[in-house]
Amino acid sequence: MAALDEVDEFRSSQELHDYLRHKGENVGLSTVYRTLTALAAADEVDVIVREDGESIYRRCSGTHHHHLVCRSCGRTVEVEGPAVERWADAVARENGFTEVNHTLELFGVCTACSSAG
Repeated sequence: MAALDEVDEFRSSQELHDYLRHKGENVGLSTVYRTLTALAAADEVDVIVREDGESIYRRCSGTHHHHLVCRSCGRTVEVEGPAVERWADAVARENGFTEVNHTLELFGVCTACSSAG
């Protein structure tokens, strides 16, 4: 958790493992995988799946939010989505569902990366 508090962007298990090793921590990659999986299951960290299928993790705010992620540099912005929330509630109600949760990640190219290209 301390390592996740030190980084702003989402990191894969491998990237976080490398980060810890460079800081002098003696931790195995399988331990990092297991710990991140447990933290995500406990809603202690956010996890998103990149377009290439790899899961990446970050400690985010405690409120419900979504992410806007740059496909080029990985910059991530937390965004609120009241329209998404209303839509999800309406779809659930219309179909007789309760206790519905959801995730929404938006992938694009940030201004800095667009300007560089």
